[in-house]
Amino acid sequence: MWGLGSDAAIEAADIVIMTDEPSKLVTAIKIAKRTRSIVWQNIFFALGVKAVVLVLGAGGIATIWEAVFADVGVTVIAVINAMRVMKTN
Repeated sequence: MWGLGSDAAIEAADIVIMTDEPSKLVTAIKIAKRTRSIVWQNIFFALGVKAVVLVLGAGGIATIWEAVFADVGVTVIAVINAMRVMKTN
């Protein structure tokens, strides 16, 4: 097909393979699986850190700065972790 297709089909598609190589579908599936794994890592890490800081804050042990790190710092770490998807072969 050489990357040809109706504009409506391309707009509606989640993935468009622009070559005649069906092996690209295998690559897309590998990237999707790696992405899903990293997303779950980020979710559990962020919720875990926030839960720990919440419990420590309720006990009077954690300060506002730990809460700020739990919110902003963990977000930055999650974004950096998500950038690993771009190195998927």
